[in-house]
Amino acid sequence: MIAMSRAWTPRLDGLKAALSSPKVGAAAAAGLFVACAAAVVALLGPPSGKPVRVKLTAVFAHAPDDWRKALGPGSMTWLSEDVLQLSADASAAAAASVRAAPSAAPAAGALPQAPIAGFYAPGPGGPLPIIARDGRTPYQAYARPFTPNGRPRVAMIIGGLGLNARATQAAILTLPPEVTLAFVPYAEGLQGWIDMARANGHEVLLETPMEPLDYPDNDPGPYTLMADAPGPETAKKLEWILSRASGYFALTNYLGSRFLTDGEAYGSFMGAVRGRGLGFIDDGSASRQSGGGAPRASAERVIDDQLTQAAIEDQLLRLEASALQHGQALGAGFAYPVTLDKVAHWAQSVERRGYQLAPASALATTK
Repeated sequence: MIAMSRAWTPRLDGLKAALSSPKVGAAAAAGLFVACAAAVVALLGPPSGKPVRVKLTAVFAHAPDDWRKALGPGSMTWLSEDVLQLSADASAAAAASVRAAPSAAPAAGALPQAPIAGFYAPGPGGPLPIIARDGRTPYQAYARPFTPNGRPRVAMIIGGLGLNARATQAAILTLPPEVTLAFVPYAEGLQGWIDMARANGHEVLLETPMEPLDYPDNDPGPYTLMADAPGPETAKKLEWILSRASGYFALTNYLGSRFLTDGEAYGSFMGAVRGRGLGFIDDGSASRQSGGGAPRASAERVIDDQLTQAAIEDQLLRLEASALQHGQALGAGFAYPVTLDKVAHWAQSVERRGYQLAPASALATTK
């Protein structure tokens, strides 16, 4: 079984915590399980039309009886690719329903539908972001507009989106448009989800799989950027990732504890990011790295490393304290049900406490 352990990955420790939480019912826990399992399926490689089987016995060892029943009859220990396809079908239906109902967009207004003319060019696998002839960048075109009001700024990124329809739709529709959303490149129906997010005012990040220190025990999938890979291989993988959809203003890391600390690998990656007119916002793993001329920001805390309501509330308070001290603060979390609930409630009241809720792009700097 693939080990998964980082800020925006459905981690097994988080899954165990969710299962034991009285706030997460059997049906919700079952849904979370399907999201995790679908992520594992997706990470095993590009769709091939053949069944993909992932052993999940270790997860079931910690599952209570009512959770097993919520998933269906019997003791399921294998998951087929059909689960991923169900998620893809649901994502397409959800995106279509939002496009058909403009009233679903919040009062803040929709962002322009992607791709925007002049900011993309055809690529082997799909449209690729490019800098416009007048020098404007996809970062500028796709980031959410922001006007500071002088108050300390707090921003939040919710990642891991696109694999589970229910969690993705909940993030898009229940979180305020200032919250930045990050999508998994392996997700089917990815463009539909990004269209839906932008229709509801959210700016979008695209997650980029990167080599962790414990690779291959922790494997981010077939398009992982490897620290020691030759340049052409890295370029080909990155091109595939970028061509998955359009409408994102920047990339963010998916794992990457080894890749992001390798100076040569990081430099080559940032050169490609800058050349495409994009930015890079990480979960804190690259906080010591410069932007190399591209817009950069690092999250200073992951709010749901400990998946309990009390721990998340404490991290949000610490984020506010940091913003008060430094003028701004960026947090990150994964689309767990408890995270979405806590962030939604926090975002409703944070401005009454003297802060300004901002998109992540408003905290990035170019240096």
